[in-house]
Amino acid sequence: MKKTEKRTFRSRLQEDLKDPEFKAHYNEERQALILAMKITNLRAKKGLTQKELAQLMGTSQQAISRIESGDYEGFTLKTLEKFAEATGTHLKIEFVAA
Repeated sequence: MKKTEKRTFRSRLQEDLKDPEFKAHYNEERQALILAMKITNLRAKKGLTQKELAQLMGTSQQAISRIESGDYEGFTLKTLEKFAEATGTHLKIEFVAA
């Protein structure tokens, strides 16, 4: 009897990442999620609620919720600068080799 190999999420992902179109979309979504997590973690580290952060940024709690969702596509430099100012941090943008 032939033993079948278990298919895991990781093995499926490795297979799917061989497709250049899938890989491009995956990397785009991954970056959006990483940025959302950084924003959420920094807000929490500063002891701010979404509502408090929104007030400091001059926006609504719902807008902060969207930003932290990982699905937000409206990031602008101005939004990130407002976030940095509201959290007492400095924005650093850099390009790295792919």
